[in-house]
Amino acid sequence: MVMQEFKLNNNKEKITLGGGCHCCTEAVFQSLKGVTNVLQGYALLKAPNKFSEAVIVEFDNSIITLQDLIEIHLYTHKSTSQHSMRENYVSAVYVFSEIQQMQAINAIQKFQKHFSKTIITEVLKFKDFKASREDIQNYYLKNPSKPFCERYIHPKLQLLNEKFKYHTKENFI
Repeated sequence: MVMQEFKLNNNKEKITLGGGCHCCTEAVFQSLKGVTNVLQGYALLKAPNKFSEAVIVEFDNSIITLQDLIEIHLYTHKSTSQHSMRENYVSAVYVFSEIQQMQAINAIQKFQKHFSKTIITEVLKFKDFKASREDIQNYYLKNPSKPFCERYIHPKLQLLNEKFKYHTKENFI
């Protein structure tokens, strides 16, 4: 298992998010202002080897807040659906502290009113993480016109540009 350490300054935080394909989730968070690093891979659910696709997001909380990131996360994956792939794509916010845990729980409760179905996203304590293979890291940035990106990632980025324009980097798509 590999846990990449981020060098965090006073305004920087990190959070781990899972819920869909990590290539998709990686692109969503790479497109946001204030996000300084995204590492895709697999978050440990249960020792010794139960992992789920996820990304570690490093962000500057003076530009984008944890609440903003959670709201975007809820809208950019199937956060209300118990689909057949849910075991590989656990809908979760993996927290690094008790403060983040309370912030995440409060954010999910706050945004529930915007969804017609119950949000199933769990708030879990971060345990460990292993990075994806190098050849799929930064997948969208390396392959924006591949069919997978056009079919699955572009619609998520378009949603961001429509619903969260204030937070998106210009000309990311």
